[in-house]
Amino acid sequence: MILTGNTIRQLCIFTPFSERTRHKGLTYGVGPAGYDVRIDQEVRLMPGGFSLASTVEHFNMPQNVLGIVHDKSTWARVGLAAQNTVIEPGWRGYLTLELTNHGDEAILIEEGMAIAQIIIHQLDDHASVAYDGKYQDQQRGPQPAIFEK
Repeated sequence: MILTGNTIRQLCIFTPFSERTRHKGLTYGVGPAGYDVRIDQEVRLMPGGFSLASTVEHFNMPQNVLGIVHDKSTWARVGLAAQNTVIEPGWRGYLTLELTNHGDEAILIEEGMAIAQIIIHQLDDHASVAYDGKYQDQQRGPQPAIFEK
């Protein structure tokens, strides 16, 4: 089940939490059925380019929900893709986003702009074990991939 904005408000997942806000032609904060996050630093992507970016918002996922990262429609229409990362139950930290420019023009994403939508899904029960992996308590700023040996 996808959670509504009303339920998302009650879960205290995002810090800072914002009601729906318009900034530089895009909306961020809680919506009818999701939460739009902002980018923590300026990113310039050339056509075919790839970059990691961090969110302004810190996440604290309850053990009975998971999140999925989705593109914002406005960015998708100029070729920007935010890869569909899964945010596991119990995960905490600043989210690192993977961004790709599939368009023909360079894309400038200014610090603080809305960048992706998070859709929150409720599990049929609490996860028996909360996320405790290598990206737990991820710090602010884009974090590289960690390959375990």
